[in-house]
Amino acid sequence: MTMEPAGAAASAEGEFWREGRNVLLQRLEASSDGLSDAEAAERLRRYGPNLAVTSLRRGLPFKIAKRLVEPLIAILLIAALISGATGDWQSLIIIVLIVLASIALDVFQETQAENAVDALRRAVAVQVTALRSGRRVEIPVRDVVAGDVVALHAGDLVPADGLILESHDAMADEAVLTGEPFPVEKLAVPEDSAADGTDNALFGGTSLVAGEVRMLVAATGADTRLGAISRSMQASEPPTAFERGVHGLGMLILRLTGFLVLFVLLTQLARHGLSIESFLFAVALAVGLTPELLPVVMTVTLARGAMRMAQRQVVVKRLSAIHDLGAMDVLCTDKTGTLTEARIAHVGSFGCDGTDSSRVTELARINSRFCSGLRNNLDTALLASAAEDGGAWRPLADLPFDFQRRRSSVLVVKGDEREMIVKGAPEALLALCDRFEQADHNTDKLDDAARARILALIETKGAQGLRLLGVARRPMPSEADALSREDEAGLIFAGCVAFIDPPKASASVAVSQLAAAGVRVKVISGDAAPVVQHLAESLALPARGLMSGEEIATLADAALASRVQQVDLFVRVAPEQKARIVLALRKAGHTVGFIGDGINDAPAIHAADVGLSVEGGTEVAREAAAIVLLAPDLGVLAQGIAEGRRTYANIMKYVRMGTSSNFGNMLSMALASMVLPFLPLNPLQILINNMLYDLSEVGIPFDEADPADLARPRHWDMHAVLRFTLVMGPLSSVFDAATFALLLGVFGAGVEMFRTAWFVESILTQILVIFVIRTAAPSWRSRPHRFLVMTSLGALAAALILALTPLGHPFGFVALPVPVLLAILMIAAFYLWLAEMLKPLAMQAEGNRGTVRARHWEARRFRAF
Repeated sequence: MTMEPAGAAASAEGEFWREGRNVLLQRLEASSDGLSDAEAAERLRRYGPNLAVTSLRRGLPFKIAKRLVEPLIAILLIAALISGATGDWQSLIIIVLIVLASIALDVFQETQAENAVDALRRAVAVQVTALRSGRRVEIPVRDVVAGDVVALHAGDLVPADGLILESHDAMADEAVLTGEPFPVEKLAVPEDSAADGTDNALFGGTSLVAGEVRMLVAATGADTRLGAISRSMQASEPPTAFERGVHGLGMLILRLTGFLVLFVLLTQLARHGLSIESFLFAVALAVGLTPELLPVVMTVTLARGAMRMAQRQVVVKRLSAIHDLGAMDVLCTDKTGTLTEARIAHVGSFGCDGTDSSRVTELARINSRFCSGLRNNLDTALLASAAEDGGAWRPLADLPFDFQRRRSSVLVVKGDEREMIVKGAPEALLALCDRFEQADHNTDKLDDAARARILALIETKGAQGLRLLGVARRPMPSEADALSREDEAGLIFAGCVAFIDPPKASASVAVSQLAAAGVRVKVISGDAAPVVQHLAESLALPARGLMSGEEIATLADAALASRVQQVDLFVRVAPEQKARIVLALRKAGHTVGFIGDGINDAPAIHAADVGLSVEGGTEVAREAAAIVLLAPDLGVLAQGIAEGRRTYANIMKYVRMGTSSNFGNMLSMALASMVLPFLPLNPLQILINNMLYDLSEVGIPFDEADPADLARPRHWDMHAVLRFTLVMGPLSSVFDAATFALLLGVFGAGVEMFRTAWFVESILTQILVIFVIRTAAPSWRSRPHRFLVMTSLGALAAALILALTPLGHPFGFVALPVPVLLAILMIAAFYLWLAEMLKPLAMQAEGNRGTVRARHWEARRFRAF
């Protein structure tokens, strides 16, 4: 028989523990005494080293080339080449510098993702004890192969995934994979049977915190759970909402540019034949439609948002994540450490009648204080708030906890009293009792009815998300000074102590703030359903539906994308399923955030539009995240979301202004070129117009946003941009046509006067309309930032000085008569008034219906990528 590869030893789902011990040994051609040195060397040569995390760093040329093919970058580079060919070296240099800065930022962000993988590599052990031909040898972890048998002790990191052959009081900390703070008991798998759960398995990257085991290695390297996490973090995930929006904008500008350039060339060819001047005019139109400053406006706007968020203890590692945070309409969050404190707290005790009982607490604390052996986090929580005992009780003997008994016992004395106090799993402890303690400390017989009543009480408390320990006692003879297992019988059941990973004090308020901001919170946890449901109730989380990891495993991606939209609570979820949920939500058209702090959360953090972690999280989670919260408090997210929406609103101001004004002016010139015997502006004047208009908008990143812009998630909506462009652009062209008619029909303007007058009208309307269309509210009710006022009016002043003074003579400008100037001012005033009236129609697509259409567009773009 030929052994299958390491990963093939497992079932299709990687659940090797379900195959059973003997089946797995046979499949791996292994024995419980380990492999021979020769066989291990051969398998290492054939299947490769045990490296769960491998680095796939891409070269710098590849990273740069990938970004050069983006439509917006390509348009800017073409514009730069054209500018250089026509002698406009200043524009060429500026555009190239802007493009290089944008590419450098993107490359830096990709390098950060690669750093996350390297951080994951550092979380793996380097040496392990293996059995080779029945003898123990120390080998590097990278040399472990499927079929090896390794010996692990408390404190060891697990080198690979495997099945437990022998276990002695073993407990594993699997928080890096599951996120749960409770150590998990690990048992040896029976010889001839398979397991339903993972109690008989260990996984690479976790650690043994108690006991010792012998483990049969079933999967190594990339076939382990840790390897799956590494693969998911190195996978090329679909672009984020911000990246898809920029791509869509680039394609829109490319189409508009192509339409106008072809239109002008064809009309000029039909009327005059194709001359060098008409060609340069068409080229200038193309450059005029190009938003050269868009990367700068985006970067500055995002950088200002990052600075404001830093003041609120939020570190932004990827600037575009600020936009994605504002667009986020679904936040997926792990339970432990995010919504809860990630620590076990004793929250009270109750007696057999369900009422609070300080006596049960006292008995449990005596047991925890005096029992030897490993003290777990439940004992620590019990003793954390205990008062000093004062020496009233003294220990005589104890039986430490072990996994066969699942309890611990102590014999204590106070005066003439001798008591054995037992603490352990409630159901198992109740089976050892024949009496129970009443509220007045008297005892009664534990008959079937009383036993059923107490079990029902335990089940009810467990459904409330509480972890319980039963407490029992037994009076001992005065001569007793030792304990045996036989003494743990005929006990009096006193009640239970209750523990919980408590919700954060700020979580409930934060959840309410997120809901008010239009963000749906979904909890994705590896914990059981009752615990997650109780947490949701405690936080007043408006949760719909519940889905388990088993259900998720049965669904294809398309079916999961349909189901996840109606479900807010996910329980018993495996690490790889977290990323599946996030991607399913993104495919459904949502902009998704994920916040987590463990290695198990890293794939989902990487897969989300905006990945978040906390300062106290693992290095892997922090490296994978785009945003790190210095204070593990969801409350700061609401402020971050508002900042993201403010950032998006300012970016869209530039997009709306740039596309509509540029398109309107270029359309006017294209139409004028059909009827005029000369070009309405020469190529140099077009470029000056475009440059001054762009400079007028550099204050946009500092502008404030309307309250309506902060009230709900905002998504890139190219339909809305196109609608705005097709309403406001032709509107300006109508007034341009009126200007043309006035100049030719009334004033009889010559070529230089015509070009100067139209340049003045164009720049005047373009810049002043900024104050109209920067807000959806009436412009007199929304005050612009003073820096935007300064840049806009400053650029306007520079344009007027250049056009109306001798400084403009080299560029073809001449002085204008006063009547012409007054006529232009009247046209501009009427245009601004009409723009204010038509603004609600142009911005209608950015209302609720526009958001719905934007989400559908997002979903289509996501699938297209």
